[in-house]
Amino acid sequence: MLILCSSSSTRAKLLKKFKINFIQKSCPFDEDNVKTDDPYEFVTLVSYGKFKECMKCFKNEDIIAADTVVSDGSQILRKAKDKEDAKRILLAQSGKEIKIITAMWVRFKGRIYGRVDETIYKFDKFDEKDLEDYLDSGEWEGKAGACMVEGFCKKYIKEVKGYESTAMGLCVEELLKIIGGEYVNQ
Repeated sequence: MLILCSSSSTRAKLLKKFKINFIQKSCPFDEDNVKTDDPYEFVTLVSYGKFKECMKCFKNEDIIAADTVVSDGSQILRKAKDKEDAKRILLAQSGKEIKIITAMWVRFKGRIYGRVDETIYKFDKFDEKDLEDYLDSGEWEGKAGACMVEGFCKKYIKEVKGYESTAMGLCVEELLKIIGGEYVNQ
């Protein structure tokens, strides 16, 4: 069985959408100890840290670990700490181009694969009332950059380059290239 080493419900939904059989378990890793301002380095170090911990927990199983960040070009927009932080993070994306960067590590049949993917979005300016409703909904909680390209942000997308799955936390299209038909329901 493929083990998704993540507590993310969005990553689990992606695997289900692509009909990949998996179980979801995670191992502790403190990503707050990773100190870098480079979003690519950050997401790579955090995802690899999670992956190393999961390799200790699950010695022989096939596993996948991932992490995602949002960057507005000048800063890493991580998960919001509270509603006010979510508003600040979302306003940094409103009317701008952002990169959503996901790194994943996979151990499949004893081999290790790592990759970093990005999806670039150009957003229209967010409507103030719509933004307040989204903040009140709490749907932003636990999301990198408080961003939901499959939800709130979808109607503001002007341009996109890359896979939506990458922006949702796991580039499933690339994962399928690694695992082939293994673990996939037909």
